Amino acid sequence: MTGSDTLFQPGKNCWRVEDAGRFAMIVDGADYFVAVREAMTRAQHSIYLIGWDFDARIKLGSETAEGPETLGDFILWLANRTPSLEIRLLRWDTGAFKAVFRGNTLVKILQWKWHKRITLQLDSAHPFAGSHHQKIVVIDDRMAFCGGIDMTIGRLDSRAHKDDDPIRTAPNGTIMKPWHDATSAFDGPAARAMGDLARERWAAATGETLPPVEATGSCWPDGLEPELNDIRIAIARTWPETAEHEPVHEIESMYIDLINSAKNIIYAESQYFASRRVAQAIACRLVEEDGPEIVIINPVSAEGWLEPIAMDSARARLMEALERVDRHDRLRLYHPVTAKGEEIYVHAKVMVVDDSYIRVGSSNFNNRSLRFDTECDVVLSKDATSGEDVAERIALRRNDLIAEHLDTTPEAVAEELARRGSLIAAIDALRAQSGGRTLIDFEMPELSTIEAVIADNEILDPVEPDAIFEPLGKRGLFKGWSDRLRGHMRRLAGRGREGRPSESR
Repeated sequence: MTGSDTLFQPGKNCWRVEDAGRFAMIVDGADYFVAVREAMTRAQHSIYLIGWDFDARIKLGSETAEGPETLGDFILWLANRTPSLEIRLLRWDTGAFKAVFRGNTLVKILQWKWHKRITLQLDSAHPFAGSHHQKIVVIDDRMAFCGGIDMTIGRLDSRAHKDDDPIRTAPNGTIMKPWHDATSAFDGPAARAMGDLARERWAAATGETLPPVEATGSCWPDGLEPELNDIRIAIARTWPETAEHEPVHEIESMYIDLINSAKNIIYAESQYFASRRVAQAIACRLVEEDGPEIVIINPVSAEGWLEPIAMDSARARLMEALERVDRHDRLRLYHPVTAKGEEIYVHAKVMVVDDSYIRVGSSNFNNRSLRFDTECDVVLSKDATSGEDVAERIALRRNDLIAEHLDTTPEAVAEELARRGSLIAAIDALRAQSGGRTLIDFEMPELSTIEAVIADNEILDPVEPDAIFEPLGKRGLFKGWSDRLRGHMRRLAGRGREGRPSESR
């Protein structure tokens, strides 16, 4: 039915490669909550909700949709409506203790626990200070969602990211900040594989082994238009080393392979930019004479009180180092803001390489995502099909994401890119024309001594589970940096050139 792609290597940079009958990427929470709600109403036998957090108080989808509006009541309604349905929720254990005291959350949790066909479990199968970070929904093994959107407070926003938009009203009545996110939806054998992954994670967390689901019929929402049909999807994981499980670093390998494969453009959206290994791979491409342009979209600052100290400081140190080797001026890091200049928080985890690959998942450009937390990404390739022009669809999706940030259209992005032959030049031209949402430049901060020490020694973003216990002398944000660059330059010189052949930009 479908083609193949030699980049996908099960056991190295992915877990499995499976067929999907339909595939769609969903951008921002408003559309996702509508789609996932409708899909769950079609469940007959099984729903797995595997996540970092769930907030029973949030509104899930449209007020006119079938069933109760809030997540907590909706889950109860689904179980009561369909006697054959088992609903299992698995969430990160550490964050759950604070969540219990949010509004009426404790009451809803007890109602879930008392229901004989709703099972809520906490996932503690991770290293000390690690987290379970996957965001997966699997329905009847017939349809799956995989990406970066949690079913919790603050994720609901439209693609317009309007200032003071009441759509972002929290359960306590406050209007939350603008939030940009993304996930994917697919069916077919790829969805069945995600069911296997959900059961594997469930077994790791609870010790309970569950059988696959035998179901018929479609769970695909009527309102969700597939972007692609009959496509092969690679599923990649991070699974940290524990006493019961060998480490899995497929996502890290996939990131490196995708960066190495790029000819013209790498476009990425990530909550953080703090990964030593990703930065090293980018540095190697920047020193090439004719390497790709690299555009990264980040929030202005990481969320929380501890994350900015670790993530923002590491980002500053890595960007400082990358700017030194970017002699061809091919790297940009931008932040999206609203029409009034308010920060749009970037929680999406997306990478688009040329018109060849697109990945979406739960992993960020930080050490934790590559080695320390549990993660799941999906990747599709223009070559992993025998049908549609997937390259055109991948380029359209990249242009669509950029258009959202610049308050314009994908067609306008494509026209500027064709006219200027450079994505960076196209973005800068469109920024100059924008009267609404736009992208602003990353500004290099002045780090305090303690911030530099924390960043340089990866104190709050360890590269391995055991590294959190290592002395500082054995750590280093730039560990192996010079050796990696020198080795890359030697390989280029050995091929008799300073760059790779590429198509015209």
